[in-house]
Amino acid sequence: MFEQIEEFNDVIAERRASADREIRAGVKYRRAVSTATMHIIRATLRHALNMAIRQDRLIDFNPAAALEMPAKTRPKALVWTRDRVSEWHQEFRDYLRVEKLRRGGRRVDPIDAYIRVPRPSAVMVWTPEQTRLFLEEAGRHRLFALYRLITLRGLRRGEACGLRWKDVDLEAGTASIAWQLVQLAGRIHEGRPKTDASMRTIALDAETIAVLRAHQRRQREERLAAGQAWKGTGFVFTQSDGDRLHPQHVSDQFLWLAYLAGLPPIRLHDLRHGAASLMLAAGVEIKVVQETLGHTSSAFTADTYTSVFPQVAMAAAEKTAALLLGDDQEGRSEASPRLTGVGEPNRVGERPRLAGIAAERGCSS
Repeated sequence: MFEQIEEFNDVIAERRASADREIRAGVKYRRAVSTATMHIIRATLRHALNMAIRQDRLIDFNPAAALEMPAKTRPKALVWTRDRVSEWHQEFRDYLRVEKLRRGGRRVDPIDAYIRVPRPSAVMVWTPEQTRLFLEEAGRHRLFALYRLITLRGLRRGEACGLRWKDVDLEAGTASIAWQLVQLAGRIHEGRPKTDASMRTIALDAETIAVLRAHQRRQREERLAAGQAWKGTGFVFTQSDGDRLHPQHVSDQFLWLAYLAGLPPIRLHDLRHGAASLMLAAGVEIKVVQETLGHTSSAFTADTYTSVFPQVAMAAAEKTAALLLGDDQEGRSEASPRLTGVGEPNRVGERPRLAGIAAERGCSS
């Protein structure tokens, strides 16, 4: 079974690299199964086979338990620093040139090239300045409110697509995460969030509330324009006829907006990493960040979803140096006089005498 999964991953990669648009469209909503997902599949299968052994006595050996699989590694999130962006842009230009030559001068899909050029890490995070540029570009899109919620509040894609108006209180400035839309083999399914911790209520800032009000007015105009064709699904974010959004459409639009903004690529899910990093950089406590993102553990939030922005790291370095050296230029206070003889050898080549110091402090040598 796992060999077939790996073979299908190869098929997806091959078809996505095809010059034929129809072949690429055939795997548009199919994602390769990652090693981490394979481990989850194996765990589920192992449990089912254990039940077959203990309860039904169908088998006496669990082959899933003996299966050897590649180690599951968690990629480290990296920030798109200036040097990384510059290096990626050069690789992007080189890729376009080579790909155009390979296709005999035919046009290269810019988005296809945009997502194919390797990144420093599988998980990349925009800086606050880059995030601001994205929101400026997304401000002209009809789903701007959705992208702003994901960017600032760290909603999962399915949670944003599954948000309903009955769960949003614009007067109180809150939104309750109670549903999500997920895609399985291209089909949309509605369900509860992935864990109990994911069932949560998040706070909304004043500007986001204003953006949601504007989105609500626009949706009412779309409903009037659609007339009898309007589909009253009750979702906050819908298609122009009121029908449910396809989660992959949200990701596709996100890539276009990032590309148009001239930003280095990240995944839509990486906005969730960015939201956690922004909150911590703003001084929000890790426990609040954990509950906002819907994690079961603050340790998981700190280890997995947070990155340190360069300017934050620099400010921390300056504060540390200032704490140590800030008062040095003003002279030492009388309350902390320098102890004479500390570190000073009695004669050339001798180690400092410490007995006298110990006596001054009232200690036995």
